[in-house]
Amino acid sequence: MEELSIAEIQAGLRSGDLTVRQLVDQYVTRIKTYDQDGPKVNSVIELNPQVFELADKMDADLRKGKIRGPLHGVPILLKDNIDTADRLQTTAGSLALQGHRAAQDAGLVEKLRAAGALILGKTNLSEWANFRGKKSISGWSSRGGQTRNPYALDRSPCGSSSGSGAAVAANFCAAAVGTETDGSIICPSQTNGIVGIKPTLGLVSRSGIIPIAHSQDTAGPMARSVADAAILLGAMAGSDKRDQATRSSKKKGLTDYTPFLDPNGLQGARIGVARSLFGSDKRLLALMDPNLEMMKKAGAVLVDVELKSSDAFGKTETEVLHFEFKADLNAYLAGCTDVPVRSMADVIAFNNEHRAQVMPFFGQEHMEEAQKRGPLTSKKYLAALEKNHRLTRTEGLDAVMKRRRLACIVIPSGGPAWMVDHVNGDGSSNWDMDSTSHAAVAGYPHITVPAGYVFGLPVGISFIGRAWQEPILIKLAYAFEQLTKVRKPPAFLPTANLSL
Repeated sequence: MEELSIAEIQAGLRSGDLTVRQLVDQYVTRIKTYDQDGPKVNSVIELNPQVFELADKMDADLRKGKIRGPLHGVPILLKDNIDTADRLQTTAGSLALQGHRAAQDAGLVEKLRAAGALILGKTNLSEWANFRGKKSISGWSSRGGQTRNPYALDRSPCGSSSGSGAAVAANFCAAAVGTETDGSIICPSQTNGIVGIKPTLGLVSRSGIIPIAHSQDTAGPMARSVADAAILLGAMAGSDKRDQATRSSKKKGLTDYTPFLDPNGLQGARIGVARSLFGSDKRLLALMDPNLEMMKKAGAVLVDVELKSSDAFGKTETEVLHFEFKADLNAYLAGCTDVPVRSMADVIAFNNEHRAQVMPFFGQEHMEEAQKRGPLTSKKYLAALEKNHRLTRTEGLDAVMKRRRLACIVIPSGGPAWMVDHVNGDGSSNWDMDSTSHAAVAGYPHITVPAGYVFGLPVGISFIGRAWQEPILIKLAYAFEQLTKVRKPPAFLPTANLSL
């Protein structure tokens, strides 16, 4: 089962060499052996109790010659903040939402089912998508416990889509879906040695996803290859009447990104190298230089560019997130009739009442700050949002890429995974680099691809573009991936191999 691609799954199913039932059985067995037992990666928070029934139905369709779509029978895991109208829960990892079952599929889930995907289960995450407390622990939730990095089990899988990243890396599914507000697809993808795509805001519907902030939230694919991520993105993308941000997706989005999988895609591409965002880690700089040189030899034209530090909009980004978190979460919870919390105030009260189980390691400062905010008509909110978009779009990525005629900007995606630290949280693990915030705040696409290892721990390289430039980024990322091919499956080591 290791490293089996979506194309290989489809070929096996259509030839009769493989059945969906066999495929599901092997993934479930692997999850029980490596996720629930053995190394105990703990990335899957819940398996779909109907999974074998669904597999049998899909096999029956295959025998009749009925192919539902490009993902027919392909087992996909979803982050546990994405609604599914079945027997799976949707809880954001919180005990406050334990038992919540959605009445309607999320917009992206409707599209995945239409494409034939089999929803294998839900993945653990950093509770409330890593926006509950200021000293949160990536990969930990009160419902799901601690997810671990399959490359070194004492190290972080990063967050908030930690379970999705670890599960894909460990071959517990064909691919998975994560969500991002700022870094929550990119960081767990690069830290777990896989490909992650954070799409343009509005390409993929957010309806039925437990929110943080509508001006930055998006879902995206996480896979072991650019090809698989591109297939999954096409199946997820498209307009949805329940999410007004997707109106532009009808004209600017695509349902098939595979035509852009060009191994010669770097030829003639003008690529901006934003060294000001590289940080100072000599190990990462040593990895970046040969990768950039390979791009150059493949025909890319490298152009050094400057981007301002995210410090310029860091405070206003947090301000916007607090305002929108309160408004957006209240709107989502208002429809949750099967749980005791119907507002952010209710969640805060629940957490306080169940402090021993919910907050043994860190608090809920972000929720408490968000609860103090006023409506989205507030001048403070509107001014912060305008500043963020101006600095990251008009005066940021758009200005630099248009002026220098760039296909993309490349930077390191992040550093190697840090030790899981339930005492200090993630605060001790910060890197002095600036990899995710520009694209996240702008709402622009960002792809990370495996680029190398530090003591056996994966690190990635990022390709960032302007709005709706997924085809260009996929082309460049795929060409880079085919040129380097550095990904290797995890070995579930108890700790990092410091002799490498």
